[in-house]
Amino acid sequence: MSKLVIVGTVAFDAIETPFGKTDKILGGAATFIGLAASYFNIDAAAVSVVGGDFPQEYLDLLANKNIDISGIEIVKDGKTFFWKGRYHNDMNSRDTLITELNTLADFSPVVPGDYKDAEVVMLGNLHPLVQASVLDQITNKPKMVILDTMNFWMDCALDDLLNVIKRVDVITINDEEARQLTGEYSLLVAAEKIQTMGPKYVVIKKGEHGALLFHKDQAFYAPALPLKEVFDPTGAGDTFAGGFAGYLAKTNDFSFENMKQAVIYGSTLASFCVEKFGTERTQNLSNKEVYERLLQFKQLTQFEIEIA
Repeated sequence: MSKLVIVGTVAFDAIETPFGKTDKILGGAATFIGLAASYFNIDAAAVSVVGGDFPQEYLDLLANKNIDISGIEIVKDGKTFFWKGRYHNDMNSRDTLITELNTLADFSPVVPGDYKDAEVVMLGNLHPLVQASVLDQITNKPKMVILDTMNFWMDCALDDLLNVIKRVDVITINDEEARQLTGEYSLLVAAEKIQTMGPKYVVIKKGEHGALLFHKDQAFYAPALPLKEVFDPTGAGDTFAGGFAGYLAKTNDFSFENMKQAVIYGSTLASFCVEKFGTERTQNLSNKEVYERLLQFKQLTQFEIEIA
């Protein structure tokens, strides 16, 4: 088993979908990543910042999931990062209604001393300079550095982003972002181009259409599990990343074959995330629920065929 460091937002979200809306609820990339990774009972720490308005019960929730929260800075007279969004009827597109950086605007991450030798580092979506700062604090070369980013940083901090991309082993982005980053429409060509930028492995997330994993001339595709109802896609990509990173940290096996398993676990946990608003569904997942859904994935994707 490897130690896992998670950097990202711990935040408030307010969400509107065709199924309803919420007031401020628990959100943030590090939150979703941490809850997903906690399923594997690994030694993990979250690095983030919140304001004095952040409820202790939310911090306790993370701590009770065996996530070290000593790296979550609390700015007593500050306010926590807040995002409000509205999803369209297709649930694939959304409008950002409010973004308040608050304490995140001046965030300088501090990795807890016990985790500066972490073997696995999960860089959640943040400014590339913040992500690089975390890598600078890791004393030993990690076995696996995973980076999540988005088109916003490609638009306003591309040089910084390219510099941190050089330092990672895995990048997880969606199909639109892969095309923007490379200027290539074919995802196969885009993945090849991204690998020349530094990462050995490329994960391209396609939302309800699953995820692709690339390494050299190898590729693997995992579908998204068809669901009767999707209430809220917020955090699904981060939950995928948390399941992916958590499984790798648990198994301590960073081969392409094992990454296929990690993709399936990430997809499985993400399928739970979208069934309720925010973190509600992923807070108390049972082993039985996850096992049964893994079986559904297996039945969905495995078949025998006679090739003439």
